[in-house]
Amino acid sequence: MNRYPWWKYAILAVALLVGLVYTLPNFFGEAPAVQVSSGKATVKVDAALVQRVESVLAQAGVQPDFVQLDGNSVRARFGDPDTQLKAKDALNRALNPDPADPTYIVALNLVSRSPSWLTAVHALPMYLGLDLRGGVHFLMQVDMRAALTKKAESLTGDVRTLLRDKNVRHAGIARDGNNVEVRFRDAATLASAQALLTEQLPDLQWTPTGDGSELRLVGALKPQAQRAVQEAALKQNITTLHNRVNELGVAEPVIQQQGADRVVVQLPGVQDTAKAKDIIGRTATLEVRLVDDSTEAAAAAVGSGPVPFGTERYVERGGAPLIVKRQFILTGENLTDAQAGFDSQNHEPAVHLTLDAKGARIFRDVTRENVGKRMAILLFEKGKGEVVTAPVIRSEISGGRVQISGRMTTQEANDTALLLRAGSLAAPMEIIEERTIGPSLGADNIAKGFNSVLYGFLAIAAFMCAYYLLFGVFSTLALAFNLLLLVAVLSMLQATLTLPGIAAIALTLGMAIDANVLINERVREELRGGASPQTAIHAGYERAWATILDSNVTTLIAGVALLAFGSGPVRGFAVVHCLGILTSMFSAVMFSRGLVNLWYGRKKRLKSVSIGQVWRPEGDTPAAKA
Repeated sequence: MNRYPWWKYAILAVALLVGLVYTLPNFFGEAPAVQVSSGKATVKVDAALVQRVESVLAQAGVQPDFVQLDGNSVRARFGDPDTQLKAKDALNRALNPDPADPTYIVALNLVSRSPSWLTAVHALPMYLGLDLRGGVHFLMQVDMRAALTKKAESLTGDVRTLLRDKNVRHAGIARDGNNVEVRFRDAATLASAQALLTEQLPDLQWTPTGDGSELRLVGALKPQAQRAVQEAALKQNITTLHNRVNELGVAEPVIQQQGADRVVVQLPGVQDTAKAKDIIGRTATLEVRLVDDSTEAAAAAVGSGPVPFGTERYVERGGAPLIVKRQFILTGENLTDAQAGFDSQNHEPAVHLTLDAKGARIFRDVTRENVGKRMAILLFEKGKGEVVTAPVIRSEISGGRVQISGRMTTQEANDTALLLRAGSLAAPMEIIEERTIGPSLGADNIAKGFNSVLYGFLAIAAFMCAYYLLFGVFSTLALAFNLLLLVAVLSMLQATLTLPGIAAIALTLGMAIDANVLINERVREELRGGASPQTAIHAGYERAWATILDSNVTTLIAGVALLAFGSGPVRGFAVVHCLGILTSMFSAVMFSRGLVNLWYGRKKRLKSVSIGQVWRPEGDTPAAKA
């Protein structure tokens, strides 16, 4: 009746083993480390940099625990903060000979002290939030006026293209702030242009002004169009920040919108505020321009003449100078996707770009008029631009699908596609608030959170053991198993633990023991009714299950609602809360019953169970004793 088959005990044993292995990394703590990542869009981090870092540290007499390539950064772990600072200075001097133009970002960081055998089975510690680990917090303001100005500049080009395609003659087109002004010489042409532009450009409200020969048509962005531009700029900037920060290997960054034009960025574990600004400042803007192939430009490229008017000098990836025109054809705003692939004709590595409708139209016109000329794709970072690639236009390109190929390896094609996808920033941003939380404050928060969970567990255990005796011991062991499983699941999911998450763990303990209280009281009721101990144990678990399921499902519904509609700390609380409910249902019912069956199940002539005082009507003989 009260016996488990061997496969159920096997499941419990495997769950216990997995819980121990994946919980263990959280007890090793973190060690000081130095993180080296790319400081420029065209500089990549690979295995060669690992060897270079090892060589620099050896020459400086610094012995790291290890140096490894982790994603898009190289991390070196050290035994103490003094060695960490010494290593950072040595790497800065060796990798960045020009401090004004750093090639690599060398930043202080923290990494786990877990042994290699745990890492080999992907047993990693939970990520800790900013309030527990320390780090930096930025509040960034998006320049919405610049976003609207860029939109107005784009619409000005659209107006010029539309009027030229429809042979509508005008006396000039100019941008006045965020408005587009078109001048005409007669009212008939103005009326024709107004009808065309109103139909083709619904985002603009067109108003005729002036009289005589000074007729003008002024287009202003409609309020709903302005809001759409601002929302799109904010979302694109958040996506770009996510891509850039994730490439740098920062563990679980928090990047989220605050209000209509602000973004909150939290980088846990980053101790160096200046370097954190460099990480945030790595957001880049993308522009497509034509290369100037005139004789004057060729002379300026080799340094034997001045740069022609209307052009600028930039450097290609190989270090060769290139003269490009100032006026851009497209920006990253028109790029919807960039994927590495191969040329269908010669099977050489290539990058395939996808443009939006407006970008496709502009690109078709430009490539038709400039066959045989070079076109440069530039990335601008911190005010400095670099040429990612400058292919030759072979023919007119239409349909919004663009291919970049020639003198490119497969790795370079992947790198270029990644840069083009992540490099577009819709509007400039500036840091208006910064806050640093030191590791000591985070350690204090961890200690207080750990103590709250520990003391709560001990208080519950003392009450259960005193009130339910041996069944209370079983309940306490099931509660410990639940806590072990919860931490293991959070570690396997690489969830971020914050102070609200610790509060959810403490709350889960109190809620998880409720299931065992229901079971124990149900067993007592069966004993009061005169059932034998074995029958009472069986009926107690079977009949308490429906109540346990109902109470946990209703609580889980509330947790899912918090998870779906909450944000920030509320969402962190909800994740731990929901996982805790699921693990408690497994541990409180299956694990505790396994312990009871293991202890009492093989006793055929069981006369009593240790479950505390069972109150019975006067004169009856109790079936259980204290």
